Amino acid sequence: MSDMSEVTKDKLIADVKLVIADSEELLRATAGQAGEKISEIRARTQDRLASAKIKLAEAEAAVVDRAKQVGRAADDYVHDNPWRSVGVAAGIGLIAGLLIGRR
Repeated sequence: MSDMSEVTKDKLIADVKLVIADSEELLRATAGQAGEKISEIRARTQDRLASAKIKLAEAEAAVVDRAKQVGRAADDYVHDNPWRSVGVAAGIGLIAGLLIGRR
C-alpha cells in the first residue's frame, strides 16, 4: 500500500468524522422542530449516522491493522537482512549528508 493511499484513507476518515459531527449538530439544532416530515427525516438521518459510525470504526480498524502488518513486515525484513538494512540506511544517510553539505 502506498503512502498516498494511506494519506487519502486518513483524510477520508477525518472528513467522514467531520460530516458525522456536523450532522449530529444539525440534529440537535432541529430537535425542537415539529412536523411529521421533520420527524421522519430526523429518524432516517439518525439511522444513517449510526450506520456511518459503525462503518467508520471498521474502516479505522482496517487502516490500523494494515499499518501494523506493514510494520511487522518491515521489522521482519530488518531482522532477516540486518546488514543490507544497515547498508541502505548508511547510503541514505550519505546522500542526505551530501545534499545538506552542498548548501
